[in-house]
Amino acid sequence: MGYLSRSRHLAALLPALLFGTGAWAEDNTQDLAKKLSNPIASLISVPFQFNYDSGYGPNDGEKAYVNVQPVIPFTLNDDWNLISRTIVPIAWQHDIAGPSGDQFGLGDISESLFFSPSKPTASGIIWGVGPVFLLPTATDELLGGRKWGAGPTAVVLKQFDGWTVGMLANHIWSFAGDSDRSDINSSFLQPFISYTTKDAWTFTLNTESTYNWEAPDVSIWSVP
Repeated sequence: MGYLSRSRHLAALLPALLFGTGAWAEDNTQDLAKKLSNPIASLISVPFQFNYDSGYGPNDGEKAYVNVQPVIPFTLNDDWNLISRTIVPIAWQHDIAGPSGDQFGLGDISESLFFSPSKPTASGIIWGVGPVFLLPTATDELLGGRKWGAGPTAVVLKQFDGWTVGMLANHIWSFAGDSDRSDINSSFLQPFISYTTKDAWTFTLNTESTYNWEAPDVSIWSVP
């Protein structure tokens, strides 16, 4: 039987840095905004996402962090792209594990590699699949799991009439690391929806849920 865990969550996508040449410079502002709504777009970008969570544990712990998320596409051939999507978390947290005090620093980095067709399907579906890797880069033991991990990841979405609707998912198993720390065996789901106006304003809604298969006695869904 599953156990449902909740915490209060706030996320904001901050302005992204864009890089490139004339290959995309001719795109209009709305097209660029739509590409930024696509996590596997063939566009070099560095989005920044701010998150705030509270309600952790018996001391009502809180956590604030910025995810630096560089996206770098590589053209394999006329039909396929390889998209590198890295998430670098920089976090501050307070009493996240009972009366554990404050921690600030780098969390565990995740690296996803998506093999994606260069063009949408006939029905307009954009998709990508590949491996995801978890790197134990945390600067404090409470900011990360001290484990190396890997698993599959996938994303599927559709863009139409200014809308972007999709889902990103992965599953990570740990395979090495600190033997005194709990193994990692978790599923991650992130449905998302966004709308881009004609003057390039984008409004986005997404939620992140994690299923912990290694929780004692029961499996735990962690949802906003």
